[in-house]
Amino acid sequence: MSFEACAALVEKADPLRFRVAMAAPVPARRILFPLYAFNIEVARAPWVTQEAMIAEMRLQWWRDALEEIAQGTTVRRHEVVDALAGCLDAEGAQCLDGLVAARRWDVYKDPFEGPEHFDEYINATSGHLMWTAARLLGPADESTVRDFAYGVGVANFCQAIPALQAQGRVPLTDGSDTEVAALADQGLARLAKGRAAWRTVSKAAGAALVAGYHARPVLRMVQDAPARVVADALNANPARDSLRFLNVSLRGWWR
Repeated sequence: MSFEACAALVEKADPLRFRVAMAAPVPARRILFPLYAFNIEVARAPWVTQEAMIAEMRLQWWRDALEEIAQGTTVRRHEVVDALAGCLDAEGAQCLDGLVAARRWDVYKDPFEGPEHFDEYINATSGHLMWTAARLLGPADESTVRDFAYGVGVANFCQAIPALQAQGRVPLTDGSDTEVAALADQGLARLAKGRAAWRTVSKAAGAALVAGYHARPVLRMVQDAPARVVADALNANPARDSLRFLNVSLRGWWR
């Protein structure tokens, strides 16, 4: 039942990735749903309590679970951990440990230490997840996947900025339109770099990259009107979003 529990969790908490996983071949879902469910659990761990120590303990719990998977020992009983242990290898567990560690930024109200820290956060939270999924699904060039994932991560981060600010976090240095537009420019550049190298990612691995189908339209909205970020006005037209998803899922993540 652990796989079904993961699918149910993703359906409820992450509709975009649920749609992506359901469009993937059935064998790929056995990898995508546990990974996406894990990502949900880790991403929300810092937000279920106002106590930093408790949030840290929740994140450490997941790091310990990943260590058990990496070492091949008996893993703790948990629906998501059970499913994850069935599809994740030691390399994947070690990679995802970096994702959990990066989420410590979400616990506190300190700004990023600089551009390098922001890049590390996006590469860990978006890059590690997408790369692990792609690698487990089929042959793929890591740099291509990570370039694409960086753009996706920036798009997701821009959409999350209003919620982060409402919780007292400091996602932007000054919040100016110039800063926000530059962020979109950087995300689009990395996205384009990944898309240009699409031949280095197999069709099987590409199923993991479909989760970024929305990134380019979001980043273009930010680029054209940076004020839409803080106004929480980056939601795509539902009809256009559905058409884009259909096109990407049928033709490939690089379109």
